[in-house]
Amino acid sequence: MKGREQTGMNGRDRKTVVVRGGGDLASGTIWKLHRCGYKVFVLETAAPSAIRRKVAFSEAMYDGEAQVEGIVCKKANNLEQAEIVRKEGNIPILEDSNGSLITKLRPFAVVDAILAKKNIGTSKSMAPVTIALGPGFTAGIDVDAVVETKRGHNLGRIYYKGSAAPNTGIPGIIAGYGKERVIHSPAEGILHQIKEIGCCVKKGEKIAEVGEEPVLASLDGILRGVIRDGYQVKKGMKIADIDPRMEQKKNCDTISDKARCIAGGVLEALIVLSEEMERKGEME
Repeated sequence: MKGREQTGMNGRDRKTVVVRGGGDLASGTIWKLHRCGYKVFVLETAAPSAIRRKVAFSEAMYDGEAQVEGIVCKKANNLEQAEIVRKEGNIPILEDSNGSLITKLRPFAVVDAILAKKNIGTSKSMAPVTIALGPGFTAGIDVDAVVETKRGHNLGRIYYKGSAAPNTGIPGIIAGYGKERVIHSPAEGILHQIKEIGCCVKKGEKIAEVGEEPVLASLDGILRGVIRDGYQVKKGMKIADIDPRMEQKKNCDTISDKARCIAGGVLEALIVLSEEMERKGEME
């Protein structure tokens, strides 16, 4: 019985999960799965562009280590180092933009948390259980389940058939503000950060520069996130996020309500799909 509980299809460890992407929404899922006892391996690009950097495990790709609400993620250069990191009780993150390490890790589940608004390479063949976040995937075809990422009544809802709401390009409403919360790069070039995450800013205040172009605050509020200093950005790229709720400064250092809701959907889908396979006798 013990072996049945711990191993999955073709002898895979039912607790091993690969998460593709380590941004702030992905990190909510990574954090929850780790807390629930799953062996999580994170795959990221060499130069991720997280905006809410204080709650993004992807920052470990630059600094070697990132901590979110007491849980540590460490960069590993190979699978051997990754296993050492995991055995230390931490989360390993590896550079792998195309998912080539998945076949070597042999996870029971793969979660696509890249949030590219389209499928850039995740398929059901990658693992017995596959889950994707947001638009760009069709449950039952691309993956086994899709979790809704759009703010609103359906946030965190699981689709076992069909797709999440299409990308509108319009951010969810917070305190009456939607698209105004998000700041896009006025030009292509190197971003120079002037204001730190967590700072109070006023509308029209300079918060960064791209080359010689100023980046101005779009409204009064808390600078909730900004791409790291020195990052090469493209014109029109999302580079900063302002929370209009001045009293919410502490939220800059904690996982968002949205990320937690999505994480709950991922955890539920993982358990439901796992138990469904067991009922069908596919776990042997």
